[in-house]
Amino acid sequence: MTAISSYLKEKTLLEFQTQNEIAVIPNFVNCDLYKPFSEDRQQDRARYAAPDERILLHLSNFRPVKRVVDVVEVFARVVREIPAKLLLVGDGPDRSAAEWLVHKYAIQDHVHFLGKQESVNELLALGDLMIMPSQLESFGLAALEAMACCVPAIATSVGGVPELIEDGVTGMLFPVGAVDEMAASAVELLRDESKLRAMGKAARRTAQQRYCSTRIIPQYERYYERVLDRVEIA
Repeated sequence: MTAISSYLKEKTLLEFQTQNEIAVIPNFVNCDLYKPFSEDRQQDRARYAAPDERILLHLSNFRPVKRVVDVVEVFARVVREIPAKLLLVGDGPDRSAAEWLVHKYAIQDHVHFLGKQESVNELLALGDLMIMPSQLESFGLAALEAMACCVPAIATSVGGVPELIEDGVTGMLFPVGAVDEMAASAVELLRDESKLRAMGKAARRTAQQRYCSTRIIPQYERYYERVLDRVEIA
């Protein structure tokens, strides 16, 4: 058995009382595909935001556990302070609630509901910050994909997320529902270009050093080889 985080391993042991060995092998990202924004893509960025506007992103299946309404709450506070746009990538049951809240705050001119997308990597690279206020994440793959693009995450300290994001270094972590604190942190980061860039570079470096597919896939291969060896011995 494998688990994508130590959190998920411990949860599995607790819930299923299994005696089997569980190897922790994290999710991975293609660091050649998910890469930082390049200046030759300014035209792509201009489709969503003016040059003086920041771009915040959220990527999920819009299920309640992802708390997409909190994403809108955070952004509504941010856009009062600085020029910004929000790109919401994905679809699901909480989309209508998010749309209603966008209209309630009269920020519809600042929010793009993009639905499900094929080339998520191209969109993530356009952003300045990822917003991931989930109730629970076994790992936090969306944050990792953003990190590989030099985009740090404002996220919740739940599940396996603290194993991925180093608070204050590769992103910022908050309790679930702390929308005021998340918004304040986002505004502070977006106003401090040097700190934002340093955090983005640290996020990219972590993705490269610990989570690139070239590092994780061999771990799976070695694990399967050990399993097969045991089967042959038995």
